[in-house]
Amino acid sequence: MCRDAIGLHIEQVMDLCDAKTKYRSPNPVTIAIKEKRNVAMALNCQLNSLDGTIFQIEDSAAPITDSEGKVTGGIIVFHDCSESVAMSLKMSHLANHDQLTDLPNRILLHDRINHACAVADSYDKSVALMLIDIDHFKYLNDSLGHSYGDQVIKQVAKRLQSLIDPNATLGRIGGDEFVLLLPSLTATSQVDSIATDIVRSLNTPFRIDGQEYTLSVSVGISIYPSDALRAEELMTHVDAAMYRAKDLGRNRFCYFSEDLEQELTKRHELVTLLRTAIDTEAIEVYYQPKVDLKTKEIIGAEALARLHDPSGKLISPLDFIPLAEETGLIHQLGEIILKQSCMAAKAWQKRGRPLQIAVNIAAKQFTNPEFCDSVAKVLELTGLDSSFLELEVTESSLMYDFDEALNVLNTLSSLGLSIAIDDFGTGYSSLSYLKFFPVNTLKIDQSFVKDMLGDEQSLDIVKAVIHLAKSLKLKLIAEGIEDAEQLQKLVALECEQGQGYMFSKPLPLKEFDQLLSH
Repeated sequence: MCRDAIGLHIEQVMDLCDAKTKYRSPNPVTIAIKEKRNVAMALNCQLNSLDGTIFQIEDSAAPITDSEGKVTGGIIVFHDCSESVAMSLKMSHLANHDQLTDLPNRILLHDRINHACAVADSYDKSVALMLIDIDHFKYLNDSLGHSYGDQVIKQVAKRLQSLIDPNATLGRIGGDEFVLLLPSLTATSQVDSIATDIVRSLNTPFRIDGQEYTLSVSVGISIYPSDALRAEELMTHVDAAMYRAKDLGRNRFCYFSEDLEQELTKRHELVTLLRTAIDTEAIEVYYQPKVDLKTKEIIGAEALARLHDPSGKLISPLDFIPLAEETGLIHQLGEIILKQSCMAAKAWQKRGRPLQIAVNIAAKQFTNPEFCDSVAKVLELTGLDSSFLELEVTESSLMYDFDEALNVLNTLSSLGLSIAIDDFGTGYSSLSYLKFFPVNTLKIDQSFVKDMLGDEQSLDIVKAVIHLAKSLKLKLIAEGIEDAEQLQKLVALECEQGQGYMFSKPLPLKEFDQLLSH
């Protein structure tokens, strides 16, 4: 009651303290009277009531003076801001935590990594960072549905939390990626033990709605300061280590190493070189002739992307094509190759040597919604009749999404161009798609051609593919023909067309033009 406060000091009536430290706070009206000035209360202040209720408050105080300037009293004004403080805290929490698992997100995790590294520097200790990625989670998520996928993520988060020390920080930074921060390490053996526990624990089946699901994880590990000197480097290195664990077969952990450091440096240099080559259209196209195996006449060509390093040395497509796919540069790269190839085919046509040009299409290009439009635009730009263009796609890119692949192939086929299945027999080899897809050509993979004279199974595969192509009235091309004996065998098996080093290696445009003129 108000009368209970009569005669008491204001600091007895208003029990103020710091909300965080709980240390008692001086009442601002006391300071205002003593120092004869207006006073605002410190931020983060709480008022404790007689019944134990706690209020977050904001207030200010001012002295009351008479006409002569003498202080005769004081006035304090305050209001309850508990709701706004609670809302602010909630918004701060949401901004720094993952909504599904309530674990720290990338923002908060980055802050804690920086802090852990600073503390480690001061006390001469180490920090370990682990990137934990659920193997093949996308397939599980797509097959079961996102609600089941969310349940799996929450169960994985709980299981990981049960394995870690209270000083560690577990965060979720992506769909199926978790990061574990281990601060103030004294020995890396601790990291080994935790990583082993994580891999083993997550192998134990998860139970959802009465069904059991078995998972595995790939874990990358990087140590500060031995692997990296900044938090950003630590994250880059732990990502590389995680992908190394996947490359080694998954369901394991892998440390960052000097080899990976060199690999990352080489990768960065190659990405930079590739970007520059794309921006300046310095990517070169080489052409490998396709020949009629009976007459040895050049009847077509395959376009192959070539990239040179600063010294002029050729970089293997096996190095830069996967990197282009990974970085998303494949779309720009593919368009440059397609345009140059169509321009070359148009030039041959004008010189009276009309040849069909075959261009390889990477899986990422094939699934690009704008791909069909870009092909149509290149044909229009170069003026090449579409019948002189063949697009080579792999079996794996076709089988990723059957319905979508059928839609894309039908759209491309409607442009009047040809579709070839590259490396036939090395992928899914589902014969059903040959029935439904508008395919014109099968290419026998060079691995079968190379081994067919000494390996009965390879020879049987070559025979089967040739028979299949003839039955379905498809054009057939054998890749990788290197000697007369292979050529003779293919001719005997009635394979009509082929390519390989026996006829010519891939050539720059000028050299290919010279070959044509001869």
